[in-house]
Amino acid sequence: MNDIDADGAAVASHVSVSVVPDLLEKRELKSTVPRGSSRRTVHLNTRVLEQPAFVLHSYPYRETSLIIDVLTRDYGRLALIAKGAKRPHSALRGVLQKFQPFALAWSGKAELRTLIKAEWVGGLRPLEGDALLSGFYLNELIVRFCAREDSHEKLFNRYLATLHHLAQDESPGIILRVFERVLLCETGYAVAFDRCVQTGSRVLPERHYVFDPECGVRPTYGDEPVEWPIVTGQTLIDIQQDDYSRVKTVQQCKSLMRFLLNYHLGGVPLNTRKILLDLQKF
Repeated sequence: MNDIDADGAAVASHVSVSVVPDLLEKRELKSTVPRGSSRRTVHLNTRVLEQPAFVLHSYPYRETSLIIDVLTRDYGRLALIAKGAKRPHSALRGVLQKFQPFALAWSGKAELRTLIKAEWVGGLRPLEGDALLSGFYLNELIVRFCAREDSHEKLFNRYLATLHHLAQDESPGIILRVFERVLLCETGYAVAFDRCVQTGSRVLPERHYVFDPECGVRPTYGDEPVEWPIVTGQTLIDIQQDDYSRVKTVQQCKSLMRFLLNYHLGGVPLNTRKILLDLQKF
């Protein structure tokens, strides 16, 4: 099994963003967002049916129920109460597994909605070993970075693609870097990695740059804080294109992503990252 961070020749040269299994299309699931309506307006609906989703986290609620934190395609992160899910004969008992695609139905307008139905869609291999740890890392990132009810369809699709790649025993380090870039861009913490924020011009491959976490990419001037990673323009171009064929890009991207994530998390470490570091696999 590959390590969660691989270097050198073992690194995959390019991560395709188009390799997304049509898991949620098999049943011809349709978006519950009516044409011509904004998702913000749709959030007022009392009932949603057959919404593609993944379970990020769950915890007990009272004696027989669960509260599940889910990532949906059209509605973003939501909290749903699965009433009676812990009862022995509940149809939901043992069904709401992480890293598997579901078609969910729920009702309600409040922040905590009621789960009506959860149907397993299937098509993804279970995550094991390093891939499983990487999956928990993805879930923690989403919970920490994504506000509730903010729709991020591109992030949802990237999450699905990432789980698919991890399940195929592809190099987790590269797959995670791609996901981190999409996460930062979709949640507004980054725009483009290959353009200077001050001029809008493309970076030059041979020049050196820093990524100001409050503004974006700019050339190095020698006055930047020591904790800001200095990277080449070529690395930034590769990151934007999800091209990790260069060893230097892999190394510099790892440092840059750690810096940006840590900064926007306010220095509060991720629980999964500490585990991965303890295992020396991140």
